[in-house]
Amino acid sequence: MKKQMIIFGIAAALVLSGCGNGNGSNGEKVEENMGGMDHGSHSSSGEVPETLEAANNPLYPVGSQALMTSDHMAGMNGAEATIVGAYATTVYAVSYTPASGGERVTNHKWVIHEEIKNRSNDPYKPGAEVVLEADHMNGMKDAIAIIDTAEQTTVYMVDYVPTTGGEKVTNHKWVTESELKAKK
Repeated sequence: MKKQMIIFGIAAALVLSGCGNGNGSNGEKVEENMGGMDHGSHSSSGEVPETLEAANNPLYPVGSQALMTSDHMAGMNGAEATIVGAYATTVYAVSYTPASGGERVTNHKWVIHEEIKNRSNDPYKPGAEVVLEADHMNGMKDAIAIIDTAEQTTVYMVDYVPTTGGEKVTNHKWVTESELKAKK
């Protein structure tokens, strides 16, 4: 009986591990549904594009703390974030195939206007094709991307400790204002 339970447990684990592989129906990586699978480095140097302007009077000032409600990385949702930078820009969700090769990533959140190579002065509209200058995920720099969504907002660079445990993430790029809420 004990041997049968072990075999059943192993079989169940194998079946479950085949579910939810993060691929859409067409085999593309779906970032928003990846359950926070790590496909790049969470921390960055904190460098921002020279032309990126600090937000005037942001809802969450530099040095303040807020709770994150986003889930595009493992351990973000519910984590306490310390605001490292607040910037006024256009933020994009993009789909791209990594320049270094690999599976297509869809709906990556977020790339800002200043992280697009040879960018126009005006914000891009959904459907536009661009070349990414952003380098905060593996294979992102120089990748050809399609703009999925575009929104003029304040974006934040944050430090946080993932709710799933692990090391502190520093200078994470980017969290939008709508993905933060005041601490109570």
